[in-house]
Amino acid sequence: MTTVKKTAPRQAFKAGEAIVYPAHGVGHITAIEEQEIAGFKLELYVVSFEKDKMVLRVPTAKAATVGMRKLAEPDLVQKALDTLTGRARVKRTMWSRRAQEYEAKINSGDLLAITEVVRDLHRSEAQPEQSYSERQLYESALDRVVREISTVNRITETEALKLIEGSLAKSPRRVKGAEAEAEVEADTDDMQEEAA
Repeated sequence: MTTVKKTAPRQAFKAGEAIVYPAHGVGHITAIEEQEIAGFKLELYVVSFEKDKMVLRVPTAKAATVGMRKLAEPDLVQKALDTLTGRARVKRTMWSRRAQEYEAKINSGDLLAITEVVRDLHRSEAQPEQSYSERQLYESALDRVVREISTVNRITETEALKLIEGSLAKSPRRVKGAEAEAEVEADTDDMQEEAA
């Protein structure tokens, strides 16, 4: 009886393919090149981010480690759009801690996590204005989601933004009375969690 060693499947990307790099969002592999660095030959993915006017070289062996991934499947995109229709979940913690959590979600490269940031930081016309840092995080998350959805669905970024705004419009609207009630419930939940 012979045993066959199973090696982890290497996530092979091809030149011309669109990918997601966690810290920068959607990019396109323009080439796969070999370079000699410090006496070692390295095979590199050349990833171009046109909107940011940036080119990144990622060693092929490190692509999975850094979190580089293929674009989301259409069903995951639909799940992300469905996430936007849910109620915003805002923790009652200091803004600095929440901001760090939002930043980590945005840089995770996970479409659903980034979509949650968009949902949680979205403000309708009737709601109070956002702080500068909230607005920055919201726009960063929104940009990542727009780029991936437009690339996956092969539509323009404007059309993707309309899809996202349509989903956000379906989310439950907060009314002042209900909002105050929700805050009391959230504070009670927080106290119960701290006591546990």
